[in-house]
Amino acid sequence: MNKPTNLITIDGSQGEGGGQVLRSALTLSLITGRPLEMIHIRAKRKKPGLMRQHLTAVQAAAAIGEAEIDGAAAGSQSLQFQPQTIKGGDYRFAIGTAGSCTLVLQTVLPALVAAGVEARLHLSGGTHNPMAPPADFLQRAYLPLLQRMGVNIEMKLLRHGFYPAGGGEVELKLEAGSQLQPLNLLARGELRQVGAEALIASLPMRIAERELETVRRTMGWDSTKLQLRGLNNNQGPGNVLVATIEHEHVTELFTTFGEKGVSAEKVAGKLCRQIKAYLKSGAPVGPYLADQLLLPLAIAGGAFMTAKPTQHTLTNLETINGFLPGCLDMEEMDDGMVRIFHGDK
Repeated sequence: MNKPTNLITIDGSQGEGGGQVLRSALTLSLITGRPLEMIHIRAKRKKPGLMRQHLTAVQAAAAIGEAEIDGAAAGSQSLQFQPQTIKGGDYRFAIGTAGSCTLVLQTVLPALVAAGVEARLHLSGGTHNPMAPPADFLQRAYLPLLQRMGVNIEMKLLRHGFYPAGGGEVELKLEAGSQLQPLNLLARGELRQVGAEALIASLPMRIAERELETVRRTMGWDSTKLQLRGLNNNQGPGNVLVATIEHEHVTELFTTFGEKGVSAEKVAGKLCRQIKAYLKSGAPVGPYLADQLLLPLAIAGGAFMTAKPTQHTLTNLETINGFLPGCLDMEEMDDGMVRIFHGDK
């Protein structure tokens, strides 16, 4: 592939040097129509270069954008991506491992939304992976905000896919004509509901019971706010603990995963610390949702308040501003929160 004159080069070793740089760069290449050259892909990871889920994200982006690609191979640390027109339609993307299908969705969804096309996506792979937002997070926290911004969208979790087996499936329907409106999320509003659920498949039910008991005791929540969900054994083995915190203007989710050799009490204790930190911060947007909202904010404008951004979020912000200089900015407020805002809107 010959290098076009308007090519933008993104160094994948910047910031935390992980897969988020690649995903956001692909999304922005699709939206802007600018050809992308990416070097040093995932340079700071133990196994640098494209892994299966990253390769699937590249292929998915190429499919919806009718792109020419060079370097799309497992282990590749450089890539050229030249998009054409974003096309709607029916798409199926299979990772084939427990690699996160939600991260593949994260790559193509903002571009499809920005193009205003109708699309139906079926993705298979990991739906509940410790290194990615779980499907529940997208359904309850992220997509409702996109809907508030004017996107007509629906997502179904068809089958859970835990690490390391995978095998999960999600389906998403996007209506044509969606036009993102600015998002202004500067306050939570009143607290409406809290709750926790333990999902478990092909593991002793007692694990989930101990997790929920620890949450009840630590958070002071009564049993009506706790739910145990036993899944079919053929969806396991797997165990995940999810807390939902619903305020008037935003719903946040926090997740921890059961691990071999880690007690149920420690898994639940980690979740409770996340909940308490979020509630204490006063910020409407938690650390993971902040990362997810940067691209919609870059596309449509607006602002949101969050606590101290993670390195992941700062890297994502840097990548976006690499494509769109000065698009996003942030300022620290007197109360310790941080306002992230669109520079022009």
